Amino acid sequence: MLDLMAPFVAPGLDASSALFLIALSAVTSAVTATFALGGGSLLIAVMSLMLPGAIVVPVHGAVQLGSNGGRAFLRRAFIQWQFVGWFVLGSAIGALLGGRVAILLPDAWFKGAIAVFILYSVWAPRARISGRGAFSTTLAGAFTSGVGMIVGVSGPLVLSFLRDLKNRREIVGTHAFLMTCQNLFKFVAFTLFGFAFWDYAPLILAMVASGFLGTYSGGLLLDKVPEKVFRIAFRLILSVVALDLARRAFLGL
Repeated sequence: MLDLMAPFVAPGLDASSALFLIALSAVTSAVTATFALGGGSLLIAVMSLMLPGAIVVPVHGAVQLGSNGGRAFLRRAFIQWQFVGWFVLGSAIGALLGGRVAILLPDAWFKGAIAVFILYSVWAPRARISGRGAFSTTLAGAFTSGVGMIVGVSGPLVLSFLRDLKNRREIVGTHAFLMTCQNLFKFVAFTLFGFAFWDYAPLILAMVASGFLGTYSGGLLLDKVPEKVFRIAFRLILSVVALDLARRAFLGL
């Protein structure tokens, strides 16, 4: 089995690690497809234990581009376009500004930033990004996109922008489209800054493919799990991973 994984082996990973990440991409996409968030945080947390932070954020962004793109396609009928325009413009600005900061951070700072953000997104009260005017919406897009460039995950913040939507399918579809745009800008920005995506292309494509399968089957797989039980277990797992990231960051300083 591991011999078949040879084409997907990337710098810093062996065949078993590559297989694990491909399977994890399917699971985390299923999580996000069901609950609108959480999968991306879990994926980047685990990836950060296996790869340097400067590699994790761009590779994770490329994988999430495919995962969110597939989710947006499947939920395209529910996208609320009134939330899109100015937010996407701000996201493009935030990607360029945040990328400038991201390429300067040492690995220990990357791991520490990701750990803090994950713990905050899991345990802090949900912030609400209010305002629907052009300026406030553009600012919200720039802020969330800039955060995503540095810590790799902006989904919880983007989701807070959509909390006024009442229909769960509208939230999932619109969130998926906005995250697709942010991850596309992230991919372009890191390409301009010189990241060698080609070295990880087979792994990224395999994770995108497995992620699409996870998105498609997520509701079927996870509907049987009581949401309250799942969220408690999920918070605990993410917290353990984040604390280990913080430990590694502290040792690396």
